[in-house]
Amino acid sequence: MSHTSASNNIIFNTDHLDTNILLDLYKAILKPRLIEEKMLVLLRQGKISKWFSGIGQEAIAVGVTLALNSEEYILPMHRNLGVFTARNIPLYRLFAQWQGKASGFTKGRDRSFHFGTQAYKIVGMISHLGPQLGVADGIALASKLKNTNQVTAVFTGEGGTSEGDFHEALNVASVWQLPVLFCVENNGYGLSTPTNEQYNCQHIADKGIGYGMESHIIDGNNIVEVYTKVSDIANSVRNNPRPVLLEFKTFRMRGHEEASGTKYVPQELMDAWALKDPVANFETFLKAKGILTEIDEAAIKNAFLNEINEHLNSAFAEEVIVPDETIELNDVYQKFEYQEITNNSEAKEIRFIDAISESLKQSMARHQDLILMGQDIAEYGGAFKITEGFVEQFGKERVRNTPICESAIIEAAMGLSIAGMKSVVEMQFADFVSSGFNPVVNYLSKSHYRWGQNAHVVLRMPCGGGVAAGPFHSQTNEAWFTKTPGLKVVYPAFPYDAKGLLNTAINDPNPVLFFEHKALYRSIRQEVPTDYYTLPFGKASLIREGNDVSIISYGAAVHWVLETLDTNAHIQADVIDLRTLQPLDTETIYASVKKTGKAIILHEDTLFGGIASDISALIMEHCFEYLDAPVKRVGSIETPVPFAAQLEAQYLPKNRFDMALNELIKY
Repeated sequence: MSHTSASNNIIFNTDHLDTNILLDLYKAILKPRLIEEKMLVLLRQGKISKWFSGIGQEAIAVGVTLALNSEEYILPMHRNLGVFTARNIPLYRLFAQWQGKASGFTKGRDRSFHFGTQAYKIVGMISHLGPQLGVADGIALASKLKNTNQVTAVFTGEGGTSEGDFHEALNVASVWQLPVLFCVENNGYGLSTPTNEQYNCQHIADKGIGYGMESHIIDGNNIVEVYTKVSDIANSVRNNPRPVLLEFKTFRMRGHEEASGTKYVPQELMDAWALKDPVANFETFLKAKGILTEIDEAAIKNAFLNEINEHLNSAFAEEVIVPDETIELNDVYQKFEYQEITNNSEAKEIRFIDAISESLKQSMARHQDLILMGQDIAEYGGAFKITEGFVEQFGKERVRNTPICESAIIEAAMGLSIAGMKSVVEMQFADFVSSGFNPVVNYLSKSHYRWGQNAHVVLRMPCGGGVAAGPFHSQTNEAWFTKTPGLKVVYPAFPYDAKGLLNTAINDPNPVLFFEHKALYRSIRQEVPTDYYTLPFGKASLIREGNDVSIISYGAAVHWVLETLDTNAHIQADVIDLRTLQPLDTETIYASVKKTGKAIILHEDTLFGGIASDISALIMEHCFEYLDAPVKRVGSIETPVPFAAQLEAQYLPKNRFDMALNELIKY
């Protein structure tokens, strides 16, 4: 039997819901409202710095959360306080989080709802909004691969649906039939921009058609409708995995954040939606049905208010965080206990490209929870045929072709890590990582520091010039990432190093960008053990020794160094192949420079802003009194990488290195 509240058009269909469930729904929607009202008072008193209000939208967060099982992941937004309270997170921890206290979830490193917690299966947003949609895909993919029959719910607003991440995430979820509930809270405004300036269709749910995806429109102010419909849909998705787009029609009764206000909203619109208040209407309905008495209401509210005040007092009483630089630095990466695996197996001469392929194949056999993802990597074997034959050995579930959407796939890799799985993602060319730059530098790199969640992800980066591939297939863009705390950057020059370091990268629970120079793939050969082995990060290779000069390089440039020395027999040099750029082996660099008194750094990247600048600065700071000449840097000229062979030869520093080296020797 359906019942309609007298003051509006909200219909509470309570068929099949007993009194206890209805009271639980009431308590669950009331609690975040009372917390919010208290927060607004504290904001006016200057006791908290900022607040993103969800008043008017509580039914969505609460209804969706209660419709899911406690072990199913939810990825909320900054207005979804009801997700956190419905998962029964102790309030003092939420309050401490908002005050930057240690008993919060980020040790004072982030604010608001920018955090996650594995204990409560919640993964909070970052300010860029869109990436969490792709992360949900990865969590759902893990669920599907493990056959756990679980759904993942992820929230966004109508403004977030304008981002490319929304399109990419929905497309991937549809192509892979992932059990994701994409929950769009359509509250009418993205900050102050109305929906007619955000999209040009009648309903966001209509977009599901374009993705071949089931979609539903739900009254976001009706707690009963949200709970019952999402419960039914979630049960269906558990039994028949697929993505579903849910548009919740609702309204934000306060500003985007409190400082914004709501002056841009017509008053008649505010008045109309005030009549549809999800808490007041449900309360009125329950009283009318005799399910909730005035005494019950007072007792429930009093209990919540006492709980809020008690936990607030605990949070306020907690001491402020005392900065400790060691703790801060140690939390950037998850601790990795490197295990050296050596073998005395038969060695055979293989190419650089074969070493990469062998590492991937042996790691796939070693780690059953390792997933490979990338464009054309399955039956086709990848652009460079590195994964050729992998599908036959490991299957398409683990060797996954992806749509052309770098951002969503990197995000999905993050989701796999959250769900306890490893992944290697191939950027078809390193240049293309720019299309997925945001999740690399803002999600993968920061998650462990922010809330202790590692990103067990390797991004393979085929890179470099010398192959006449032009501006979009030739960059060696390691400097984009060596300056980003939380990322590790590996750049081998030889097949032996490539295999051992890639094995270590796959073992390392932190995000690793693994650069593979394309010009080396089929041109460099070396004796390499046939069995599995590892090599440590942060340990450079001293491949030649001499007293005249220290030459520091990595990647293809190492081979240019060796060629140059072969034609300059009078120069006796220490040649340092860095192998890893983050972590950087400064000990080997300093020891060499202190011995030779001269240093020259060669890299293929453009000179300004390249890692040579930082290495030069480190040498000047730590070895100045040992130097007999200024530190020399050699890199490519300050242009994009050109296509024509003669222009590319001019661009690359290979031919200029000889002159620079001899000038330094004569100094």
